[in-house]
Amino acid sequence: MKRKSGEYVTQTVTGESYRAYLPAPLPPDPPLALDTGLLQHMDQANRALGRLDGISRVWPNSGHFLNQLLYQYVRKEAVLSSQIEGTQSSLSDLLLYELEETPGVPLDDVQEVSSYVAALNHGLTRIREGFPLSMRLLREIHGVLLTTGRGANKSPGEFRRSQNWLGGSRPGNAVFVPPPPERLMDCLGPFEHFLHDEPEPLPSLIKAALAHVQFETIHPFLDGNGRLGRMLITLLLCHDKVLQEPSLYLSLYFKIHRAEYYDHLQRVRTEGEWESWLKFFLTGVTETATEATDAAQKLWTLFDEDRRRIQEQGKISATAVRVHDLLQQRPIISITAACKELELTHPAVNKSLRKLEEMGIVREITGRQRNRLYLYEAYMAVLSEGLEQAAD
Repeated sequence: MKRKSGEYVTQTVTGESYRAYLPAPLPPDPPLALDTGLLQHMDQANRALGRLDGISRVWPNSGHFLNQLLYQYVRKEAVLSSQIEGTQSSLSDLLLYELEETPGVPLDDVQEVSSYVAALNHGLTRIREGFPLSMRLLREIHGVLLTTGRGANKSPGEFRRSQNWLGGSRPGNAVFVPPPPERLMDCLGPFEHFLHDEPEPLPSLIKAALAHVQFETIHPFLDGNGRLGRMLITLLLCHDKVLQEPSLYLSLYFKIHRAEYYDHLQRVRTEGEWESWLKFFLTGVTETATEATDAAQKLWTLFDEDRRRIQEQGKISATAVRVHDLLQQRPIISITAACKELELTHPAVNKSLRKLEEMGIVREITGRQRNRLYLYEAYMAVLSEGLEQAAD
């Protein structure tokens, strides 16, 4: 029996008719066919997430390291999720912007990425305060997401009151048209019930996969839907305590496989192909969680080995170790910023950075005599893994 995932309603604007799509409420009806293959995908994804989330239990005294790692993971995801929407900002651009240095792209681009970081942090803080994952919270997060950048004039924090569309120049020639604004609450009400495990709970990974497609299909805001829809996956898994920290980000996977990703979304709408989407999604979770765990292990080894080398440098080692600790939080740093953060003198920081440069740990990246910037190159190389592939 073919599953009906929604229906089209005919609308007319300025004499032109078009079809807008109304998704059926979740969960799918008939129910999902959780066959052996799909259950195996879910088991693999849960195991990969367990390894990622269990890093703190495997590595003693790793809390400081994990905080630094999460700080960078959030920024990498912000860059990738925003690139999917067309920004040109890189991870280096974002870090330079946060250092109050001039990035190499238009300011609007990097402001959008910075707003993504702020929006995710706002959502996680509210969830940890016990606030439910709800339409109200999504509106709050959206308001932060569109605080600055090109979407700041597109009703931040407010559900749309006009028709939007994907692809094409107008609804009549669009690739996909979400629900008309007057039917928006008919879709969002049941969606919120689903987020609250009504009428029945589902495994959190399945729930996150379904919720992502439903949100993308409803497209409830004038702008920022793609970024918020991807953010929703991490927020939901943290809300359901599948993850203790926001360590899973799927934008790299979605960007590398973007043609297949968009095809799955459309096949859910037209054919009710939820199971194929779930296999694709769970494969992405497995691959992404495994890559994140591997990257964490590489960085743990890198930081430990570099610290040992620095400690062998004699008198300068104590100050240089403190500068190295700061570089783990901010892989691009200026002498002025390091002095302020560490409460050290300019000569002490300058001498330490020059020593780290001699050791091949950092590289000066401006070529200037004043206002120099130093990059923790090996660290940035690990963080940037996969970005070149995503850019192809």
